[in-house]
Amino acid sequence: MKRIILCLFGCCVIAGASARDLGQWGNSDPAVRQWYQALMQPDVPNASCCGEADAYWADEVHVRNGKTYATITDDRADEPLKRPHVDIGTEIEIPNNKLKWDRGNPTGHGIVFLGRSGYVFCYVQPSGT
Repeated sequence: MKRIILCLFGCCVIAGASARDLGQWGNSDPAVRQWYQALMQPDVPNASCCGEADAYWADEVHVRNGKTYATITDDRADEPLKRPHVDIGTEIEIPNNKLKWDRGNPTGHGIVFLGRSGYVFCYVQPSGT
């Protein structure tokens, strides 16, 4: 139990560190920037989904054998967003506890928030505002 609590705490600390502004917000629409910054993980409501530097468009979503998968469709350059590269077509399994359905999405894209190790912080479905 102690290890689980320490692991959750570590994930929250890492999530907070990843969400900082490294200059990637400079060219963002202020309303979209605010949306990114206010987004919280569905299973850890006091921890950020992270920010634009952790966000990848994943517009293709499907369920297979009871599991949700999102496919990366993001063709934006990685360097201006200060994020690691993930190839278009990469399929990411989205744990059920990381599906975020309680907020709108002003981007027009499904978005998966990934940690540097591939950890899924959140998946937000595409929708209007």
